[in-house]
Amino acid sequence: MTGLAVAVVVAICALYQLPASPLARRGYAERPAVQATTSGPAVVPSERPVPPPKRAPVRITYPAQGTVSYGVLPGDPRIIGKGGRLMTFQIAIEGGINGVDRNALVQFVRATYGAPQGWASHGLWRFRQVGPGQAADFTLMLVTPATRDILCGGGYDRYTSCRIGDRVVLNVARWVHGVPNYGAPLTAYRQYMINHETGHRLGRGHELCPGPGRPAPVMQQQTLGLHGCTPYSWPYFNGIRYQGRLGQYNDAVPKGRGW
Repeated sequence: MTGLAVAVVVAICALYQLPASPLARRGYAERPAVQATTSGPAVVPSERPVPPPKRAPVRITYPAQGTVSYGVLPGDPRIIGKGGRLMTFQIAIEGGINGVDRNALVQFVRATYGAPQGWASHGLWRFRQVGPGQAADFTLMLVTPATRDILCGGGYDRYTSCRIGDRVVLNVARWVHGVPNYGAPLTAYRQYMINHETGHRLGRGHELCPGPGRPAPVMQQQTLGLHGCTPYSWPYFNGIRYQGRLGQYNDAVPKGRGW
C-alpha cells in the first residue's frame, strides 16, 4: 500500500471512530447520528401552524323563572318575503337565560320565516324585524318555564309554549330539550315551535292529524302528541298550504319537572 493510500485509510478510520460526545462522558445520552444520504440535501419538515381546537358549543342554561324582563335584539331592515301583508316583529330574550347565541337565534328565526315552505314563501305574508323601542306587530320571546305561565295564563304548565295577544312565547325548556319521542331532530322541532306559535298570531287555530302516516299540520299541537301523524315543521307542503281539520285533542300536559 502506498503512503498516500495509507493516509486515506487512516483519515477514514479517524472519521468513523470519533470518541463519544462530551455529553455522553458526563452521563447524558449521546445525540443520535444523522444518517448520510447521497440523494441530495436533507429535507427539513415544514412547520405548519396547528389550528386551534374547535370550541364546544356553549350550553344554554336557565332557572325555573327568570327576571321577567326582556332584552330586545337589534333589528334588521331586510324584509323577509316578496308579497302579502307586512308584519313587523321583535325578538326578545328573558333575563336569566344564558348561553344563547343571539346572532344565531336571529338568523334561525329569519331563515324559518323565509324558508321555501315557511310563512313568507307564498305571497301572503312578509316579515320585517325591528329593534328596541320600535313598534312591532308581535314579539317573539324566549322565556323561562315559570315566566311562560305568567305570560300565557291558564294555570300551572311550565311545559308548552303559547301565543297571547301580540306575544309569541317560546318556552326555553322546549327550545333546549325538545319533546320525548318526537321523531325528528331538535332543529326541526324548533322550526315547528316558531311556525306554530307565529301561525296563531297570523290568525290560525289548532288543527287535527289528517290521517295515520301523514305529516302533521304545523297547527297541530305536536308538542303534546302526533296522533298517528309524522312530525312536520312547515305551513306548506310541496308548495301547497298544508292543513288539517280545525280542532284539538284533549292531550294532558306532562306533569312533573318537564324543564
